[in-house]
Amino acid sequence: MKTYHALGMMSGTSLDGVDLCLTKLIDFDDHWEFEILDAKTIGYDEVEGNWKEKLEKAYSTPPEELDEIDSEYASFLGQLAKDFISHHQVKVDFIASHGHTVYHEPENGITYQLGNHPDIARVSGHKVVGDFRSDDVALDGEGAPLVPIGDKFLFGHYEYCLNLGGISNISFDRDGKRIAFDISPCNMLLNEIAMIKGQSFDSDGHMAREGRIIEELLGQWNSLDFYREKGPKSLGREWYEEHFSITQKLKKNWMPQDLARTATEHIAIQVGLVLSHSGQCLTTGGGARNEYLIERIRHYSKAKIVIPESRLVDFKEALIFALLGALRLNGENNVLSSVTGALKDHSSGKIFLPKT
Repeated sequence: MKTYHALGMMSGTSLDGVDLCLTKLIDFDDHWEFEILDAKTIGYDEVEGNWKEKLEKAYSTPPEELDEIDSEYASFLGQLAKDFISHHQVKVDFIASHGHTVYHEPENGITYQLGNHPDIARVSGHKVVGDFRSDDVALDGEGAPLVPIGDKFLFGHYEYCLNLGGISNISFDRDGKRIAFDISPCNMLLNEIAMIKGQSFDSDGHMAREGRIIEELLGQWNSLDFYREKGPKSLGREWYEEHFSITQKLKKNWMPQDLARTATEHIAIQVGLVLSHSGQCLTTGGGARNEYLIERIRHYSKAKIVIPESRLVDFKEALIFALLGALRLNGENNVLSSVTGALKDHSSGKIFLPKT
């Protein structure tokens, strides 16, 4: 039996902030167990640095500026981690950080997450495991999703694991293999629409509930080629900007309530098409708190939507990145080829050591 105390860190496409999950992981050789010791989201609007705007614009930032932002963001993450660990006065074996995705074009051999830089270890003073996606893309994989191996090891008693984050994604076992893929945009679309009315998000889906479906737009979204592709497949901001970004024309022609209603229906339809069989579906991510979205998913789904306790809803991905870090440090596989389409299962991630 091996025990690790680790800090998992995650910044998702919905740009809410940085999730920090302090966890105890226990490796029993034949299975893993976990305990969330504490967890917190540091909102980008709560800290200095204008990080939300910088991250939103990062994909169009010139490379020479992006290098500087990468180092700054790593230092920012390192300081958040250092402060969080110091507050809890717990000896942490390592930090596992996802960073923040800027580019994700696996078909072109490209994936890039800000914050996967040695400065994160220098500032935090701890060993860091990061840059989990690059090795997989180099092995002809999608580089995503990465969470499914954690779904398998920690939550394998559920038939499905659904995450409703900036992008919705799912994992499940089929014929003895873990299968996973991105389903559709989720909170990144709903949040963009909410911002039309000056809101960070549509609390409980109240705005969407008041709207009506824009049939033409719903049909346009549902007919996208991505939804007919078989996995492994993943989504990035580039694809989102091309097909879903809320243009001035849409804002002029339709009420925000109607756009929110249509987006919610679209997400629910696509998730429902995936959840076409019975079984328990563990549902986490910010979208699990959107009552109207969950109501519409239940309408289209044959699976039972199970929403766990609050900390697991919000911090499951950060928790699982801590597990990915432990597996990497052990030299064990932490990415599954059945999920990403890579040439083989492998142990992915860079290890950064603090300077002594």
